[in-house]
Amino acid sequence: MPQPITNALTIDVEDYFQVSALAPHFPRSQWETVPCRVEANVERILELLARYDTVATFFTLGWIAERYPGLVRRIAAGGHEIASHGYGHERASAQTPETFLADIRLAKAVLEDITGQDVAGYRAPSFSIGRDNPWAHDCIAQAGYRYSSSVYPVRHDHYGMPDAPRFAWRLDNGLVEIPVTTTRWLGRNWPAGGGGYFRLLPYAVSRWQIARVNRAEGQPAIFYFHPWEMDPEQPRVTEASAKTRFRHYLNLRHTEARLQRLLSDFRWGRADTVFGDAG
Repeated sequence: MPQPITNALTIDVEDYFQVSALAPHFPRSQWETVPCRVEANVERILELLARYDTVATFFTLGWIAERYPGLVRRIAAGGHEIASHGYGHERASAQTPETFLADIRLAKAVLEDITGQDVAGYRAPSFSIGRDNPWAHDCIAQAGYRYSSSVYPVRHDHYGMPDAPRFAWRLDNGLVEIPVTTTRWLGRNWPAGGGGYFRLLPYAVSRWQIARVNRAEGQPAIFYFHPWEMDPEQPRVTEASAKTRFRHYLNLRHTEARLQRLLSDFRWGRADTVFGDAG
């Protein structure tokens, strides 16, 4: 009997006030004055993963790492992969090639200095690499990363490249791109890799989608979530639009229980080991 496929579990380490949709309410110039909740939330994640004997990839902001170096070391000490989410959570699509390259080089240097380990992976904030900024992949390779997980092949109002390959592919510059998982149905790609969809839809939908990718297509999935998605007690930004509040706060109280089911139902590992060409 064939062994179950190991999927890649990934966590984007950022705090609630750094989410792109809430950016108008939390200018970067004020980040230092906002109480952080990320440390306690990541500790809960580490406890959860240890309970299920699971390792994962933590795409970590350089800004967070500088302020919580001990947390980054604890993540690495648990056998998890430390990867880069950039330094200041700026979308790749909102930067010039020069500023983008400087940002991802700084983040890599900060993370490697803290852990003493090579940082191979990068994920752009808000999956902000698409048809309008193909130069970003060259910058990622130039900065010394070996793989990226920055493309989401779906249609979305904030991101997405629906005509991109659905599974890991190698660019001409040698970089491996690992797109977030989708399922193909009714002639289009449907999100299957976590985030807000994991909270919006019944858990059975995510389970069915990942199982379909594993069994019908024979491919590993890559799934992501954020520490703030396990934090129903986080401050509410009542000034945000109704759409933003719905997306951000929906079903936060159910996330941890759903993650427990996810960890029980599938086999999980680090992105750099699940996708061998990326390591």
